[in-house]
Amino acid sequence: MVPATKRKPIGASFGSWVDRQINAAQERGDFDDLPGAGKPLPKPTGRDSATEWVRQRLKEDDLSAIDLLPPSLALPREIQDLPAKLAKVRAERRVREIVEDLNARIRDAHRRPQVGPPLTAVPLDVEETVQEWRAARG
Repeated sequence: MVPATKRKPIGASFGSWVDRQINAAQERGDFDDLPGAGKPLPKPTGRDSATEWVRQRLKEDDLSAIDLLPPSLALPREIQDLPAKLAKVRAERRVREIVEDLNARIRDAHRRPQVGPPLTAVPLDVEETVQEWRAARG
């Protein structure tokens, strides 16, 4: 039987209190041997209307699942994927535009209230990125 949780202590942050509750449950073994443990999540069946609606909307609007992420997760992913994206670009002017657009969105995200994990991405050096693009082209 799972013990009842106590009320959150005054002054304790909600996150740390929840983390302590989860850690205590893990130590007690409350999460051991749950049904489906160690098995992959099932594929969507279409019966989950919210999931199916999102999948259909992404498909209709030609969007990627990355478009659903908060900037603190989407922008680092975009930086990670940038070399592959730039490899398809032929004109240096276009490379500069892409990097400058990305930098503007990074700066804008830093100016806005943070949603999700903290944003650690910083604007890229345009000249350095162009040099790397040139070197990759051979």
